[in-house]
Amino acid sequence: MLSDKLAAYAVKLGGMGVIVAITLIFFYLLMVVLPLFESAEIEKLQTYELSTPQNSAALHYIIDEQGRIAMRIGEDGKLVSFKANSGEIINEEQLTEFAITSFAKSELSSGIVALGLENGTVLALKLSFKVTYEGQEKVITPRYESLLGEESVVVDEDEKALKHIAIQGNEEGYSIASINSDNKLRVTQFTVEESLFEDEQSFEINSYDIETPNYEVKHVLMDNEQRMLYLVDARGGINFYNIADKENMKLVERVDVTESKSEITDIQLASGSISLLVAESTGRVSQWFPVRDENNQYKLSFVREFSQNKSSVVKITSEYFRKAFLSINEDGELGIFHLTAHQNVLLDTVTQHKIKHLVVSPRADFVLLEDEKGGFQSWRIDNEFPEISANSLWSEVWYEGYSEPEYLWQSSSASNDFEPKFSLVPLSFGTIKAAFYAMLVAMPLAIFGAIYTAYFMSPKLRQTVKPSIEIMEALPTVILGFLAGLWFAPFLELHMPGVFAVSIILPLGVILFGYLWYKLPNHLTSWVPDGWQPVLLLPVIILIVWGALALSPQMEIWFFGGNMPIWLNEELGIGFDQRNAMVVGFAMGFAVIPTIFSIAEDAIFSVPKYLTNGSLALGATQWQTLINVVILTASPGIFSAVMIGFGRAVGETMIVLMATGNTPVMDFSVFEGMRTLSANIAVEMPESEVGSTHYRVLFLAALILFVFTFFFNTIAEVVRQRLRMKYSSL
Repeated sequence: MLSDKLAAYAVKLGGMGVIVAITLIFFYLLMVVLPLFESAEIEKLQTYELSTPQNSAALHYIIDEQGRIAMRIGEDGKLVSFKANSGEIINEEQLTEFAITSFAKSELSSGIVALGLENGTVLALKLSFKVTYEGQEKVITPRYESLLGEESVVVDEDEKALKHIAIQGNEEGYSIASINSDNKLRVTQFTVEESLFEDEQSFEINSYDIETPNYEVKHVLMDNEQRMLYLVDARGGINFYNIADKENMKLVERVDVTESKSEITDIQLASGSISLLVAESTGRVSQWFPVRDENNQYKLSFVREFSQNKSSVVKITSEYFRKAFLSINEDGELGIFHLTAHQNVLLDTVTQHKIKHLVVSPRADFVLLEDEKGGFQSWRIDNEFPEISANSLWSEVWYEGYSEPEYLWQSSSASNDFEPKFSLVPLSFGTIKAAFYAMLVAMPLAIFGAIYTAYFMSPKLRQTVKPSIEIMEALPTVILGFLAGLWFAPFLELHMPGVFAVSIILPLGVILFGYLWYKLPNHLTSWVPDGWQPVLLLPVIILIVWGALALSPQMEIWFFGGNMPIWLNEELGIGFDQRNAMVVGFAMGFAVIPTIFSIAEDAIFSVPKYLTNGSLALGATQWQTLINVVILTASPGIFSAVMIGFGRAVGETMIVLMATGNTPVMDFSVFEGMRTLSANIAVEMPESEVGSTHYRVLFLAALILFVFTFFFNTIAEVVRQRLRMKYSSL
């Protein structure tokens, strides 16, 4: 009695421990994931004016990463550095003596700006902040450098004032698009020339004229690859030029980007300088970017829109490194929006004055506002994960550079302009696909094998077969994945016709052998004891498999032109990946078979003998007894075996990691690979930055996998209990 009580307490304690451990795992995953869905918050820091009033309007502002120092370029050509939290002037410097007639900025992260002057020249600058340390104190020093020489460079030989300019550049050179007072459109290219001693940078300058626009131009913008040029006219249209070939630049199309009775109030390039953000007087901000059509030609396409309470948007600015932007309307309402997630992250009224400039720091956690009276407001923003929403995780998203919305997972890139793609749909699809093909292989073999072993097989043979199959479960899955990826995948590619032939010929051969055995005289079949007949099938199976594989090369020549993968692609349009779902189905099915077989066999073998004996005594055959009594009685156990096997297949990591190619594609073809949730976590978790969006999305994938298996196991348990109650009266 004492032993029984101790055992009962130990079992209860173990069960409670399992429940507590699972609960803690769930809440830990939830704790890591929840910050992804927290709302953005904004906090006002200071209100001030510059200590030295400026006599001219500002053209541009830039702030350092810490939100401590800002630089201002005024219409008078003066560069002013000041403290962003107090307005105290640090330094003032005159950039040019000529009147500034136009201004342009490159991508914010580059710090490149250009001043178009009254004499047809351009002064190109790079603004930056140098960080040094004096002891433990960080010192931030604002600075600038001339990019195209110490003086301004000529882009218009007629010395006409430049009304509009645009600039983009990289390590290979710079391009400047300009429109002078005569409405003459020109693209000037500055190509970096190699210097032997690298002591001074020089440029090869080439100018290319484009057909003069016959409309009033309001804005000029250029993409960061210096291939696309956009001229915004006064009628609310964008004139899209392809300038990739400087010798053959041409107008591609004109696109109306505004709603009826609406005007463009501001237009900016999003981070990466691919997407155009168009703000309108109706409070609408729309996103546009070039997309290749069926003729491989670029067309400017509308992608998505955002609304800010029907009030005219005054200013917009994009974030430095994220596909997000900030906007402020006439009512002083500040909005933060994310393009990929297609969500309004924040809408909050921050001022009653009309805003002239909206400036964001590189980390997007500090915002500086200048109103029409010259007053400044500084705000702190807490907005860590704007790129995550239900839309970006589970819906088709139209990403930059793609011709249509898609489900994509691509979490990293070598470029800062990269648009993260965190769709969990391809990974969930891959998980279901891998489990489906594994169960397609494992279920019939395991269940039919369990039925025969438990009901028909000789007891002595069963004592050998059952432990042999169960011991397969002890084989490490990493070994199975290794064999599947490095041996079975190439073998399958070389012998594909033979493998398909085995799946057809083998069942027919076994049935034929059984029929012939049935037709043999009793005095011959009696030599083999009941329950030992499967042993006779072993040489038959080996012979059929060997024969099909030996004939595989010849069948490939007869039916598939000597190469079945190429034939599939050319004749049927079916792609072939060496590490595909078929490899995973066989390898993972092999791993799942022992689990399903063992549980199902125990359930069938445990059916009380008096039920089978009673059925046989009433005149039922063995097959009738099996189908109408044994399987129904054992159905709860068989169903549990299938669901446990399914759970094992869903959570399997090493086999799918090593045998699938790990490509997150959504194709149910048996010849294509996939990437599962578990394999994705194993591949990317070591490379993710702790606390980053990528890191937390991987934890979200783990939470989804956890909930998924918990849900199916719960459903399985409910169904098992109902089956047990239904057939307990047999």
